[in-house]
Amino acid sequence: QVQLVESGGGLVQPGGSLRLSCAASGFTFSIYSMRWYRQAPGRERELVANIGSAGTTNYADSVKGRFTISRDNAQNTVYLQMNSLKPEDTAIYYCYARRIGTAFTYWGQGTQVTVSS
Repeated sequence: QVQLVESGGGLVQPGGSLRLSCAASGFTFSIYSMRWYRQAPGRERELVANIGSAGTTNYADSVKGRFTISRDNAQNTVYLQMNSLKPEDTAIYYCYARRIGTAFTYWGQGTQVTVSS
């Protein structure tokens, strides 16, 4: 059974940091590209960061220099380190797995991040 379980969300003040984790199981994690998406109320889901199976990373312009995506293939986990958080980062953050060149894709259930004073 495939599972992506996010954790680490919460309430943080502007300028603060959070580290999200996504624990994967039920598939060969190391060969999948992993992404973090987010969706704010009333807005479409948007791509935040991507890390390929070889470790190449890409970021949305809005988070470049503040967020870092990483993966630990031994632990089947992908992380999103979020620094200098802003109120506009408030959203539900979702973990996503995709095997490039196939139709195999999986979503996590999401974790809420709220940036507010």
